[in-house]
Amino acid sequence: MTPKQTQRLIKKIADIKRALAAEKRKFGGYDDSRGLRYLPTRYYLQLGDYKGGLAYTRWFAKSFPDDIGFPDFLFEWAVLLFKGSKLDMAKAKIWQTFCANTYVLDKFVGHPIQPLPKYEWSNLAQVGFTEYFSYSHQQTDLLDFSQWLEEFMASESFTTRKARYLIIYQRLLVEEDLEIRNYLRKEADQLENAIKF
Repeated sequence: MTPKQTQRLIKKIADIKRALAAEKRKFGGYDDSRGLRYLPTRYYLQLGDYKGGLAYTRWFAKSFPDDIGFPDFLFEWAVLLFKGSKLDMAKAKIWQTFCANTYVLDKFVGHPIQPLPKYEWSNLAQVGFTEYFSYSHQQTDLLDFSQWLEEFMASESFTTRKARYLIIYQRLLVEEDLEIRNYLRKEADQLENAIKF
């Protein structure tokens, strides 16, 4: 990356922070319907500024505690945590990424994406999102992360949880009994919120 490109990214981050601060001053809170708050993680990764990226994600978590984020944003957050040697937190963020879109991790590590009949707008999730998801296990700056991610995704704890999660959502597609649906939905919520591995 050239010094000019670096300065451009630093300016983009500063502009976003300035715009968000102006919203808070004007409205007493954030009205970020444009989704600016999701962009800095990408820029921090491009800059290789993992410390700055982690500081930003701490601010994000404090400022938007109920924001579930988008799959690419959660993925970037996981990379920042990994690069900052916060491996347990990175595992939790990888799980959140998987729950947000079950195709993203396979797309990143180069596994074939198999369409699954499930809840998540299958065509959009499989085709639309994965086409604009630009990260790859072959990126030089992500080789260490991709090796760690492959090992984590192959772990018994991840594969067991993943299998149960997918079974629940596939059952929800066909289950008509409201009591059973409620039970399955509660179990899915518990799995989504279980962040310890």
